[in-house]
Amino acid sequence: QVQLVESGGGLVQAGDSLRLSCAATGRTVSDYAMGWFRRAPGKEREFVARITATGAIRIYADSVKGRFTIARDNAKNTVYLQMNSLKPEDTAVYYCAAGSRGGGESAPYDFWGRGTQVTVSS
Repeated sequence: QVQLVESGGGLVQAGDSLRLSCAATGRTVSDYAMGWFRRAPGKEREFVARITATGAIRIYADSVKGRFTIARDNAKNTVYLQMNSLKPEDTAVYYCAAGSRGGGESAPYDFWGRGTQVTVSS
């Protein structure tokens, strides 16, 4: 079993940056793809970014491409989401997930964190 704990959220102004972290415990996730998702108030959860187990492939939602960067440190069992040039529409609860199966944006995930709140004021 894998437990995922997100951290690094907060209240920032438009244009600011934040780095989210997702620490995994229970077992290594070095052989799992990792993803970040978000859910804004009144909206469905949406895909943000995904990184393969080796880090060789990263994909992003169009809405964050060029502003967000996903990265992982398998030695620390942690995945990151660097968010730059934040916009009010980035306000959401951000979740990380670990998945053992392949795929793109719609790939299934086996484990989910509880989320961290990001609020961007205008």
